[in-house]
Amino acid sequence: MKNLLAQVININAPAQFSNLQNIDFGELVTIAITFAIIVAALAFFFMLILGGIKWITSGGDKGKIESARSQITAGLIGLVIVFAAWAILSIVENFFQVNLRSFNLNLLR
Repeated sequence: MKNLLAQVININAPAQFSNLQNIDFGELVTIAITFAIIVAALAFFFMLILGGIKWITSGGDKGKIESARSQITAGLIGLVIVFAAWAILSIVENFFQVNLRSFNLNLLR
């Protein structure tokens, strides 16, 4: 259907997207897991940076300092959770010699 539609409309995919035709569902899940870990780590890192900026610009106000401190704490806890999840996943993969980051359903073989 996709090829028929491309022929009717006469659209060809750019050369840099030619590898996307060979991606299966398992590789897509692997990419999604990796992307989610990276996005979560970046989000918590920026929370940490923003909390530091809030602390610097608080001007000695106790309420603002406490708010900045709680944001820094939340950012650190988030980073620890993300990296702990990644570490646990890596340890389980190495211990059991399986690849949990790829999703493969070979039930019919």
